[in-house]
Amino acid sequence: MKRPPATDADTSLAYQELTPDDIIASVESLDLRCDGRLLALNSYENRVYRVGLEAAPPVVAKFYRPGRWSDAAILEEHDFAHELAAAEVPVVPPLVHAGVTLHRRGQFRFAVYPCHGGRAPELDDMELLRQLGRLVARIHLQGARRPFSHRLQIGPATYGVAARDYLLAAGFIPDDLREVYGGVCRDVLDGVAACYERAGTPRTLRLHGDFHPGNVLVLGEQVHIVDLDDALSGPAVQDLWMFLSGPPEEQTPQLEKLLAGYGEFREFDALELHLVEALRTLRIMHYAAWLARRWQDPAFRIAFPWFGTHRYWDEHVLALREQVALMQEGPLEWRGV
Repeated sequence: MKRPPATDADTSLAYQELTPDDIIASVESLDLRCDGRLLALNSYENRVYRVGLEAAPPVVAKFYRPGRWSDAAILEEHDFAHELAAAEVPVVPPLVHAGVTLHRRGQFRFAVYPCHGGRAPELDDMELLRQLGRLVARIHLQGARRPFSHRLQIGPATYGVAARDYLLAAGFIPDDLREVYGGVCRDVLDGVAACYERAGTPRTLRLHGDFHPGNVLVLGEQVHIVDLDDALSGPAVQDLWMFLSGPPEEQTPQLEKLLAGYGEFREFDALELHLVEALRTLRIMHYAAWLARRWQDPAFRIAFPWFGTHRYWDEHVLALREQVALMQEGPLEWRGV
C-alpha cells in the first residue's frame, strides 16, 4: 500500500515531540498547578489528557493536530460552545484564561476544559433518547442564529467526492479493486444526489457535526455533550441519525422518541429523513479517507491494524454497495408531532 509523505497540512508525526513534561508545562502556563497525574483519553485526531491539579478537580487538555484547522476555525468551535453554554445547553466549553481559549506552546495549540465523568448513553433507553432530542433541538436553535465562516459544510463534495479522489490518487485502493471501487463510488454518489433531491432544499445550520453516543456523557440524570471538534454546517438530521441503530423496525421507535423531544423546542422537516442513509454513506466514505490521511501516525497503525488490507477494501466496497440499495428504499416512517 502506497503511503504518501507527511506534508505541512498533515504533520502526523508531530505528536512524537509532545512529552509529559510539555503537557504539564502547557497546563501550568495557564496558572493551574498540576499534581503530576496524566491519563491519556481516547482520541486519535487530537491528543487529549486528563490532568490532575493540586487542590482542584482535574481538567482535560486537548492538543490540536498541527495543520488540521486554522486558528479561526478552532475559535469558531470555541465560540459556539460558549454560546451554547450561555443558553444553558449542557456542553463543555473550554476554559478562558487571560481572555482567550486557544493557547500555544511551541508547535502545539491547545485548550483546557473542565473534566466531567459519565458513561455513554444506552440507546434502548427511550426516555433518554427523548432527552437527547431536546438537547439537539436546543443546539440547533442557537446554530440557526448565524452561519459558520471557517468550518466545513457536510455534503456530497466534501465528504464523498473528496474522499474518493484522495483514496484513488494516494494509491490506497488495491490495483485489482480500483475499477470496482470507482464504479461503486459513481453509483454511491448518484444515490446520494437522489436522496438530496428527494429532501428538497434542506436548511443548513451550525451543528455539533459528530453527535454520536461516544460524545455524550451520562451521570445519573445529568447529561453532558462533549467534543465539538468536528462542528460543521449541514442539515439538522446530521445530529440525529447516529443515534439510530439496528433494523428499521428498531430504528422507527428510536426516531419517534428523538423527534418527540426535538419537536418540544424546534420544528423538524420530515423531508430530511431522506438524507439519513445518504449521510451514513458519506460518513463511511469520509472515515476510510480519514484513516488513509492519518496512516503515518503510529497511533493509527496500532489502533487500526486491519486498515488497508485487501480484506478491508473488499468489505468497504461491499458496505458501499449495500448503501446504494438502502438509499433506494423509502425513509423511516415518522408520524410527526
